[in-house]
Amino acid sequence: MLDLLTAALARRVPLFTAQTDALRLIDGGGDGLPGITLEAYADHWLVATTAATRPAELSAWLRQQGHTCYWKTLDQQQKLSPRHHCGPALTTPFQIRENGLQLEISFQAGYSQGIFLDQRDNRAEVRRRLQPGQRVLNTFAYTGAFSVAAASAGAETTTLDLSQPYLDWAKRNFAHNSLDPAAHHFCKGDTFHWLQRFAKQGRTFDAIILDPPTFSRDEQGKVFRVEHDFGALVALALNVLTPGGWLLCSTNCRSLHASDFERQIRAASRRHLNTRASPMPADFPDGTYLKSVWVDA
Repeated sequence: MLDLLTAALARRVPLFTAQTDALRLIDGGGDGLPGITLEAYADHWLVATTAATRPAELSAWLRQQGHTCYWKTLDQQQKLSPRHHCGPALTTPFQIRENGLQLEISFQAGYSQGIFLDQRDNRAEVRRRLQPGQRVLNTFAYTGAFSVAAASAGAETTTLDLSQPYLDWAKRNFAHNSLDPAAHHFCKGDTFHWLQRFAKQGRTFDAIILDPPTFSRDEQGKVFRVEHDFGALVALALNVLTPGGWLLCSTNCRSLHASDFERQIRAASRRHLNTRASPMPADFPDGTYLKSVWVDA
């Protein structure tokens, strides 16, 4: 195991830059270590294992690396918060750098720490695609990392999420990057409901980001499953997309094949949609579970 751990870290060295200090250091079977992931958030590490017990060799190796390290079990049923493993304990949120942006991370926030590292390249592409003054809608926004990326390119953003605490977190991420939250829009509520509301208001966007959870239930109890319902989401988004605008459609649903995902997207419109799939970042070699499709309408 020690040779595999050392080799995995060596492969990531070229990916660290002065602009980016948050990466996946170990990606399970892609690094010959199934059931183990390790992520760097600035100088702090987070290890996750599918096994409830901590492998002794891994535990000892982590203690030798000189980093604050937290540990969590990959359990979608319980979704337990990370537990302190070694190094100085963290009591407050801290910031990481991603392509020059400052984003807030917390190991005390529950199962998720404030960012999905596998979307790093997509956030960079959002910045490249946008022009100052364009309007961007970020749905299922979580802590607003896509919104910050868009706003840093000069776009006017609307950040939409069900959770007020996450919207507040998104506003802090704006402030961390000297972006004024008051110059942007933050909407609390269900994405399906808001898309219909925007359509009735005649409000449109030049770009829309659709990255929903695999499964969710709205306030009326209606169930959304990516495998069956993503096309309906795309159809609603197209109703509020400006001519010549684009969508980023993304899902981490492992049971949904990439071709079926693209088929849902294309079937959502009677007009031809140009689609392009993007690969996962280089630090995620353990399978292409994340499907990301850029749609030019």
